[in-house]
Amino acid sequence: MATVTQHPLELVDRIGGTVDAVGATERAASLAKRSIKKDSKMWALDLALRCCDLTTLEGSDTPGKIRQLASKAIRPAPGDPSIPSVAALCIYPRLVPVAAEALRGSGVHLASVATSFPSGQVPLEMRLEEIRRAVADGADEIDIVISRGAFLAGDESAIYEEVAESVEAAGDAHVKTILETGELGSYDRIRRASLIAMTAGSHFIKTSTGKIGESATLPSALVMAEAIRDFAEFTGQMVGLKVAGGIRASKDAIRYLVIVHETLGDEWLDPDRFRIGASSVVNDLLMQIDFLRSGRYSDPDRYTLD
Repeated sequence: MATVTQHPLELVDRIGGTVDAVGATERAASLAKRSIKKDSKMWALDLALRCCDLTTLEGSDTPGKIRQLASKAIRPAPGDPSIPSVAALCIYPRLVPVAAEALRGSGVHLASVATSFPSGQVPLEMRLEEIRRAVADGADEIDIVISRGAFLAGDESAIYEEVAESVEAAGDAHVKTILETGELGSYDRIRRASLIAMTAGSHFIKTSTGKIGESATLPSALVMAEAIRDFAEFTGQMVGLKVAGGIRASKDAIRYLVIVHETLGDEWLDPDRFRIGASSVVNDLLMQIDFLRSGRYSDPDRYTLD
């Protein structure tokens, strides 16, 4: 088991590794074709729902909408107590106090995006203050964004420092570091950014903000999962994975579960180590569960709109 060396980025160099881009694309495509039997599919749908971060990140968000989504996060299907709660509700910092009150005692985590989401283009101290305020208001998870411009310019030390300081500012709250993989340009960069964020103490690494054209993809998630695996083997530290952006169908959520299972194993098939950034996919998961139980699809109007 390795320990962090005098210069933290030396650990990143020691783990190292490059990505076979063709191989990653082909393996992700192969895993996406895995078929799941009916009993296993029900288990997978239930797990995917429990791993969801029900999310709203719109300029039009209101306290009323946040209270409604908090209720949905706790009881996704109000008339069916067998349906589990989702993992978390993810919102903007301004509305954290409203959500904290609505979720109190439910066991559903409260996640807030921070650090000038989605661009990250404000001075670091302002980003850190946003984290501190969100945690003080009741958030127990913080989704931060790295400065992609600094990373692409080669300033890896700046990325390490901003993630490490964000983790410190968050205190007991867990930090999910968004890489915005669609802007990084290569799988090698996705792997490198993943290793830097984990070395800096991030509890999760996350694919995307969902605010650009390219969000989560199966190959990028596979590359990040392999980085998590290698980091765990080298350090003994287990870091979580969150996929977000463009995941609208149950079949897509299950494909990510397959990637996690095949790359990281059973220990990551848990909301403490895997999350799906979700808005519309929650309703599709509920519809698929109803279909497996009854053999027919329910009226979409039965499910609340987010």
